[in-house]
Amino acid sequence: MPGRTAKPDFPWWLLAIIALGVLACWRVASDPLSAQIFATLLKGVQVTLFVTAVGFSLASILGLCLAIALLSRSLVLRQLARFYVEIVRGIPILVLLLYVAFVFAPALVALWNGLREALGLDPIRSRDFSLLWRATIALTIGYSAFLAEVFRAGLQSIDKGQIEAAEALGLNGRQRFRHIVFPQAIRTILPPLGNDFVAMIKDSSLVSVLGVLDVTQLGKVTAAGNFRYFETYNIVALIYLTLTITLSILLRRLEHHLRRRDQR
Repeated sequence: MPGRTAKPDFPWWLLAIIALGVLACWRVASDPLSAQIFATLLKGVQVTLFVTAVGFSLASILGLCLAIALLSRSLVLRQLARFYVEIVRGIPILVLLLYVAFVFAPALVALWNGLREALGLDPIRSRDFSLLWRATIALTIGYSAFLAEVFRAGLQSIDKGQIEAAEALGLNGRQRFRHIVFPQAIRTILPPLGNDFVAMIKDSSLVSVLGVLDVTQLGKVTAAGNFRYFETYNIVALIYLTLTITLSILLRRLEHHLRRRDQR
């Protein structure tokens, strides 16, 4: 009814997930083969988390810079940022991974070697540019375009009256952004930002096409060796579900904490 605040639903879905998780963990612990597969795949978790954490951090920084450029008073900056965002958003992540790994990275190496004599630096070979970093750069480029729109929407959600009041107080542009705009915008930005972080954990599995030894690649290698595809890919799915659901719950609790703090 109007005027009543609906009570939150009891998280039966969470209980169901926990029950399935306990069942899956029991299966892994009780079966020597599953335990061996799980131990092997755990070696790839570190790579998955590294690619996700570093890639998302860099993408957030680049996305914020792009969002500021999109809202800039400079026509050139706005057009360049929009050009970047529209081009990158139109390329599938898998294609971007392959392009960065086999086109962009070798081009960077060639450029470096062309400038090395003038800078007095040692040359590098293309194979010295690890596939792990090529994959991380590709995810950074791809997600920065999406995060730029998230940051832009959040920054534009701030009431113009507050910005005008800050100008009247004599705050310059950097101070207005740091003390007025960004602290309020982050509350709007956080939910979609968290969704994109969860999405990057899943998309990090695409780095397996480059041979990077993440969870997915180790799962492919393990399944090709033991021919136990059912057990292997069940454990791969279990690891990704554990990572994404845990992160989703933590993000939901953070949003709830920020909402309660604003209501005080």
